[in-house]
Amino acid sequence: MARQKRPLTPADKEAVFRIATKALPDRYAAKIAIGMTEDEFIAALGQILGIFGGSCGPDRLDVLHQAAGLKIWGGWHIVNHVTEKPVNQGIATLAMARLIYGISNPDDAQMALF
Repeated sequence: MARQKRPLTPADKEAVFRIATKALPDRYAAKIAIGMTEDEFIAALGQILGIFGGSCGPDRLDVLHQAAGLKIWGGWHIVNHVTEKPVNQGIATLAMARLIYGISNPDDAQMALF
């Protein structure tokens, strides 16, 4: 049965991100607890995303990721990383990871509001 191309919902986009970065909370748990600077965080995400990788399967999202550019692609179809725009890329990938995994930046002078 051929896979149908359909748009990603916000929940799908979060699922794509979590699939691509699922090793981050385990591998960097100690660093996440105390916070990571931008440079540390970029290096950590690069290690997690790797040179190029992905996953897919029947009735599962197709997910591709690469450290260069911190890019993550996803879709309900077979994703073509050459012609399709990433779901997350660059600073948006960093922001999403900080939001989803609650990773603070010790260099950030902004006080916590809550």
